[in-house]
Amino acid sequence: MRFEIKAVMSGQGTVHLELEANSEDDARRQVIAQGGMVLSVKRRFTGLSFQSKPRFPLVHFSQELLSLLTAGLSLVECLETLVDKEQDAGNRKIIHDLLASLYEGVTFSQALESYPHIFPMLYVATVRASERTGDLAEALTRFVAYQTQMDFVRKKLVGASIYPVLLLAVGLLVSVFLLVFVVPKFSAIYEDMGSDLPWLSVLLIEWGHFVQESGLELAIFSILSIAAIGYAISRQSFRAYVMQLLWRIPAIGERMRVYQLARFYKTLGMLLRGGIPITQALDMVSGLLQSHFRPRIEAAAKLIREGKTISSAMEAEGLTTAVGTRMLRVGERTGLMGDMMERIGNFHDEEIARWVEWTTKLIEPILMAVIGIVIGGIIILMYMPIFELAGSI
Repeated sequence: MRFEIKAVMSGQGTVHLELEANSEDDARRQVIAQGGMVLSVKRRFTGLSFQSKPRFPLVHFSQELLSLLTAGLSLVECLETLVDKEQDAGNRKIIHDLLASLYEGVTFSQALESYPHIFPMLYVATVRASERTGDLAEALTRFVAYQTQMDFVRKKLVGASIYPVLLLAVGLLVSVFLLVFVVPKFSAIYEDMGSDLPWLSVLLIEWGHFVQESGLELAIFSILSIAAIGYAISRQSFRAYVMQLLWRIPAIGERMRVYQLARFYKTLGMLLRGGIPITQALDMVSGLLQSHFRPRIEAAAKLIREGKTISSAMEAEGLTTAVGTRMLRVGERTGLMGDMMERIGNFHDEEIARWVEWTTKLIEPILMAVIGIVIGGIIILMYMPIFELAGSI
């Protein structure tokens, strides 16, 4: 819930604030904790909103914390500095709560566990492992590098899909404009020529008549359809069903599998380098992957507990590729499994990047050709009666 607060702040005078809080009392406590005096509190009702709640900048927070730690500050001093510089009230409260937990003698990893929706299990486990070695800076360095790589791959995939999606959307809008606004105008002109026209032109003209006669019903149906599609997309079960369908397409499913494996090995490598045992790391990583991967990961962990090698367990459960299996065996011989798993993840990321680049270059001309054929076909069918009339003269 958001609250509008009028308060007197030290050195600022009377100010108006907007805070995210669980209740009115919680909002008052946040202002008082900042050294202010509350004058009034009003609940802000925003109605239906499609904007997501601002996320805590975890990577930025980790980078700043890492910089302060490497500068020689203690963890408590680092958090005190971050509280003083933070401008967002919600983020400041989170950091302040972490600092308060440290004052009470709670470990940093335990303090992070109080916010599971902000600090993921991997982050907490990395920090907990560093508490045994006393090298929090190294743990934060590994996490920042890991998250930066994951975000880079994700942004690259999203960026590659923007142009095809934009092209498809523009083509669809142009086609809808022609069918809804232009075709009905032409159909009114050609009403007396229907028997002498090609059947496709007749069909297009009939569509124009239908839009003219049932435009309101068509608009209502379109709005309801868009709303239903939007609701379906917002449902986790529907998205999971669509993902299952994509997994069944051989060309797409295999690439999705490789992408999942790249994420799997990068995360696993980061945890192993942090000193977390392989079986525990497998349990932590399973929640990051698609649901049908989880039984395989549990089976692989069971095989490892029974004395199987990591490479043989992964190969038996289909959690690796031919290249990945060979690299795992090298990692077992050298004892650098964490580094080798991160290399496997990087190798598969490069493979996915090449496939995305190739697919994008192939899809773009195909989309342009399809959209050109559809729009050009509609225009030709609209002008076909004029061609027929000119030929008869």
